[in-house]
This record gives sequence, C-alpha cells and structure tokens, in this order.
Amino acid sequence: MASPDSAARTPSLPWTVRVQLTALGAAHRADGSVRRLLFSLGDLHAAARSRPDATGVRSADVTIDAARGLWARVYSPSSSSAADAAPLPVVVHFHGGGFVLFSAASRPYDALCRRLCSELGAVVVSVNYRLAPQHRFPAAYDDGVAALSYLDANADALPSDAFPAPVDLSSCFLAGDSAGGNIVHHVAQRWSAEAASMSSVRIAGAVLIQPFFGGEERTAAELALDKASPSLSMAVTDHYWREFLPEGATRNHAAARVCGEEVELPEAFPPAMVVVGGFDLLKDWQARYVETLREKGKPVQVVEYPDAIHGFHAFPELDDSGKLMEEMKQFVHKHRSKRAV
Repeated sequence: MASPDSAARTPSLPWTVRVQLTALGAAHRADGSVRRLLFSLGDLHAAARSRPDATGVRSADVTIDAARGLWARVYSPSSSSAADAAPLPVVVHFHGGGFVLFSAASRPYDALCRRLCSELGAVVVSVNYRLAPQHRFPAAYDDGVAALSYLDANADALPSDAFPAPVDLSSCFLAGDSAGGNIVHHVAQRWSAEAASMSSVRIAGAVLIQPFFGGEERTAAELALDKASPSLSMAVTDHYWREFLPEGATRNHAAARVCGEEVELPEAFPPAMVVVGGFDLLKDWQARYVETLREKGKPVQVVEYPDAIHGFHAFPELDDSGKLMEEMKQFVHKHRSKRAV
C-alpha cells in the first residue's frame, strides 16, 4: 500500500489548496464537531445548468423520492444527445463529508461531477442523500439503493431534460469519496445481494476514493498521520462516526468496520477500484478492506498516490487529481458492458 515513510514527511501543497483546507478546518472545533453556521457560510452551492458549459456538459436536477426529499443532479455530455448516439455508461456518484457535510449541489462536488462527465464520457448521477445526525445509519445507504431503483423503474422513460443522452444501465458504475466511498461499498453489497438478478441496472464496477472505514482500535496510520495533513484528523472522523452510527454503537459497527471474515460479499459484487493516499490517516483501514476483497476472491485494483492527502481529488490543481481521472476512465472502459462498446 502507500509509502510507510509518509509519516516522516509533510505534504507539499499549493497555497490555494492550503487556504481552502484551513477554511474547512476552521469549521470544526477541537473535538471534531462542526461549527454549522460557519460551515454553511463557506459551503457555496451551484445551480444546475441546462446550457452546456465550456466542456459541453449540461446538468439538471431530478426528484427520486419527494417524501424523503431525495433528489439527484444529472450531468450529461451534450455532444451525445443525438438519438442515434451510442448509449453512455452511467456513474452514480456519492459525495464525501463524513455523512454529515456537503451536498450534490456543493460547488466542489458540482465541479468534480462535471469533470467526471466530460473526461469519462459518462452520464453522472450525483445523489443528494440525507445527512446525519438527522438521518443516521442506514439512511444514506437506503437513499443510494433508492437512486438505483429509480434508474431501474424509469429505464424506458428517463426525463429527456435530465437524460438527453441515451444511457446503458448494464454499464452502471458506483463512485464516491470518503463517506461516499463507504456508501459505494454498502450500496453495491445490498444491490448485488437483493436486486442484481431482477434489475436492468447492472453494477459493472465500484470506485472507492479514499473510503471512510474505521474501527475502535487505532491503526498505525491514524496515530502517525493525525496531525500530518490539514484535511482530516482522528477527532473529526470520531465525530462523524458518532453522528452517523446508531446511538450507542461503537466504531466496530458493520457500517464502519468493513474488513475481516464477517463481511458478506454476494456473488454479484462488482470489481472494485480502491484509491489510497499516502498522507491519508484512513489508509490502513483501506488496506484491510482491499485484503478482505482479495481473500474473498473479488477483483480489486489498488491505485496509490504516495503524496496525496485525504480529499486530493477535489483539487484540480493537484497533479494526482488529473491522474485519478485517467485511472477512472480506464477502469470504466475496462469493465463496461461489452455490448455497449
């Protein structure tokens, strides 16, 4: 996995990235809890845009379940809107934020999904799942499954304003960072166990970018990297787990501790790509997850960036962010349905 000597160094970051991370850090107290008002002032939102942007990407919001306030933002390459165009793969995306922060409309995630749409040549469905602590486990997972059910139920009648390009639901990929990566695992686990054989939605692959996993004991990386990067600390991760897990649950809850023999992986669990950063204090948990997938005979590709902090992908000015886009493009091309190529 990532270089063991990263703890002895500090990440080299452009000043623009450090300023943004400092602002995010200021929105957290010393115990990891969130200063909600301060965070809300900095969490600027972008509106959906029906007109193509400079890269040819357009976006629209769709309601998945009005009763629970569940919606998604859909990004589509406008150049593929012709009726005779080849169907595009679909990337169902879950944003990070410890199950507690951000939304599908948050500017960093709106920009990220536009990049994914443009560079992967895919329709991106960014799910605005419900947040903790108002909506604890398993709300985020339920919302992820509901988004796939929406795609399945509307396969022949997807709204043309949101889905101007034809889509191939047999080439559906799940992708997410941090808490979103955690959601990717659990949604893939549930869908492949409960709905894979009865649905037009086939999960062709799962991309987990620095997934948010954990447990009660402290790993070597958590102890060594707690203060090495400005993007994440143990106090913050502990707070997020307290907000998301059932009240009274420990970090050994199955939602957090996704490693070991007790993890159940259905036959149809998809090929996975796990992204690891050398300065991410979660990297040991990610290594255990990879080991679990391999022990259970599941195909997994590990992509390592030794100098990457947690959340690096959200900063296009970082070289590793661009490299990740290329890795994801290759992963989608490799695993998408052969009949759609």
